[in-house]
Amino acid sequence: MSDQISIIAPDDWHVHLRDGEMLNQVVAHTARRFQRAIVMPNLRPPVTTVAAARAYRDRIQAACPADLEFTPLMTAYLTDSIAPAELETGFREGVFAAAKLYPANATTNSAAGVTDLLQIDPVLETMARIGMPLLIHGEVTDSEIDIFDREAVFIERHLAPLRDRHPELKVVFEHITTEQAVQYVSSADRHLAATITPHHLHINRNAMFAGGLRSDFYCLPVAKRECHRQALRRAATSGDPRFFLGTDTAPHERASKESACGCAGIFNAPFALESYAQVFDEEDALEHLEAFTSLNGPAFYNRPANTRRITLQRRDHLVPELVNGLVPFHAGEILSWAVADAPDQVQL
Repeated sequence: MSDQISIIAPDDWHVHLRDGEMLNQVVAHTARRFQRAIVMPNLRPPVTTVAAARAYRDRIQAACPADLEFTPLMTAYLTDSIAPAELETGFREGVFAAAKLYPANATTNSAAGVTDLLQIDPVLETMARIGMPLLIHGEVTDSEIDIFDREAVFIERHLAPLRDRHPELKVVFEHITTEQAVQYVSSADRHLAATITPHHLHINRNAMFAGGLRSDFYCLPVAKRECHRQALRRAATSGDPRFFLGTDTAPHERASKESACGCAGIFNAPFALESYAQVFDEEDALEHLEAFTSLNGPAFYNRPANTRRITLQRRDHLVPELVNGLVPFHAGEILSWAVADAPDQVQL
């Protein structure tokens, strides 16, 4: 059993960096572990234009420590009225790497999202033609649908019909949480892929209620039953190129997480890579870690893999209770894999 592994530097294909002071608090934690990251556009106001994406990219780069090699990849926030020409211009100019579909009111800052997928068919036709990936938060928002069923219902009602209408469109089914999603992606063609978060590999829905209401484990899509967690672990560690890393790290201030209506989101960026490594080790699948973290995502996005390498070591370290005033995923727990020479790890 190896106590040290070297992998190509990974990328994070789903990140919330927020803006303003929060951006300054969190961007370095992603940049220390990942060389590139797909940045979500759900700001206030959302990133719907090329100019807004350029400005946000500039703010991210200004907030990132100069000694870290990090490239933010920007995304466009789809609305009912977004112009296809704006997306095409941004994609051809290298500003937009993808476009993000939030069903209206599905998650944080998604009120301006799409209300009817048929309404944006001209946008999707343009994206398919130019090869621009569509990133989907795949949940229905109907109040009569149980929150634990919303991803599975979205596949049947919306995702499958959308892909039938646009078979050449490249789609990333983001942060999947269910056995149904695993099966759907596993049976799909090369135009569909999925990201999987570290927290959905580690916790099931019981974590939110262990000893009380645990808001730090509340995210959207919400964690599901244990059978779904096991399906995700099998998919992530299988070597199947359709699955790759996307942390969905989503920081919130304590007042927002612990309010009467707490915000959804788990801040996992500081130790996400170590969290994934632990899962792959537990599943006896470390030989597939590099593909999941560093190869499958770039291949789907038609980008080269990174050239530098990083080393992970089997070494126990304690995850702190707070990181920059935010509660990180695994707070107070011991992780058994560490990034070599990482300055933010408390060795035991």
